[in-house]
Order: sequence, then C-alpha cells, then structure tokens
Amino acid sequence: MDIRKIDDDISVAPQITLDDVAEAARLGFKTLVANRPDQEEPGQPAMADIEAAARENGMAWVYMPVESGNVRDTDVHRFSATFQEAEKPVLAFCRSGTRCTVLWALDAARTTPAREIFTKARNAGYDISGLAPRMAQQSTNQ
Repeated sequence: MDIRKIDDDISVAPQITLDDVAEAARLGFKTLVANRPDQEEPGQPAMADIEAAARENGMAWVYMPVESGNVRDTDVHRFSATFQEAEKPVLAFCRSGTRCTVLWALDAARTTPAREIFTKARNAGYDISGLAPRMAQQSTNQ
C-alpha cells in the first residue's frame, strides 16, 4: 500500500486492496474515504467489499465517488463536510491519489495559504500547481 501523508489529519493512496484495509486500521486510520467510483476500471476491488473490511476493522467508511479529471465544486463541498465530521486520521483513496489530493486542496484553500497547500501536496508526491486559479477562487468564496 502506497500511503502518502499530507498532514496529521489526512493521507491519500492509490487504489487499496482488501488486505490493505486491515493494515490501514493497524496504522491508526479511523476513517476510510473512497473517492473512486465502483467499477471505474476492470479488476478493481468492489467498494462493498472494501466497506465490509473497513467496518470489520473498526473504521468509519465513506463512499464519495468523484469522476476522474472532473472534480466539481459540489464534490468539494461534500468532501469538506465529510472531512470536517470524520474521525481523524483519514485515509482517502482513488486510482492514483490525485483526486483525493485535489479535493483536499480545494477545501483547504478556503482557510490555508496556497503555498502551504502546494508544499504539502508536493511532499506527498502530487504536483497540483495547475489548481492555483481554482484555489484562489475557493479562497474568495468562503
């Protein structure tokens, strides 16, 4: 499992397996957020199976699918509400971890300087510099 820590409250990962769920729980993650639609790609684990594994391992489960390359403002608002209420730390996953990082960054842009967001994302292995205009818009739309 390729866990990429953004900060103490959230880490992201590419697609996880059923075995990864138990490992995530052992590592102390409290909430598992799936930002990948079920059956987005042939052969990916079924979200119902990952949900069952999360619950068996004492983790909260959130299924919040977001279309790849098309993170909408409504997705950011849903993520924001979910993230605020979630027991931390959160592990969010999608195909590569990028969607999860974008959701987090656009939400964080409302209260956090862009430079700090870019640094955290870069340290986790994601270049989200192309989001700068959209993040600036988020910061003015608090």
